[in-house]
Amino acid sequence: MCGIVGYIGKDNVVPVLIEGLKKLEYRGYDSAGIAFIQDGDLMLRRSVGKLRELESQIAGQALHGNIGIGHTRWATHGRPSEDNAHPHRAGDIVVVHNGIIENYLHLKRELVDEGCVFASETDTEVICHLINRYVKKGQDLEMAVRSAIGELKGAYAIGVINKAEPDKVIGARDGSPLIVGLGAGEFFIASDVPA
Repeated sequence: MCGIVGYIGKDNVVPVLIEGLKKLEYRGYDSAGIAFIQDGDLMLRRSVGKLRELESQIAGQALHGNIGIGHTRWATHGRPSEDNAHPHRAGDIVVVHNGIIENYLHLKRELVDEGCVFASETDTEVICHLINRYVKKGQDLEMAVRSAIGELKGAYAIGVINKAEPDKVIGARDGSPLIVGLGAGEFFIASDVPA
């Protein structure tokens, strides 16, 4: 069980993500991380341990943006480590994930044969590379996510952003919880209502 949160709106995304993760920390305390777009660049911050470790890491940094995703992890595939902490990235695609991808080893072998290089032991990184594969083939983020999840077997909820499409947060689920929040000029996704 892991917790995911996503935000797009008018407020600074970093405190919104951290506050959402605080409310989801009961879903995982092995690591935490956030990804967001700041001034056109993709920014990732991850740490091992409880959310307070991530908060200490980013304290005092001038971090801002209006779109991002976050994750708090209970390790399933891969030991607790910074490399295995979410969000995961492939190219300009970043993914957070709750669930278990049952066919990830098969997909990983296929992707490695295509030249993908993996930085983690997680099943989640397979999702990043799949989405990136379809983006490289010319699909927009929404269609690339649809194509990628068509290859997944298992239960999942994901949040996805793409540096090249800084006006979208994509969420998708099958068997794992994912809630969508609609606000005035802002939108959220999360694993549970308190976030």
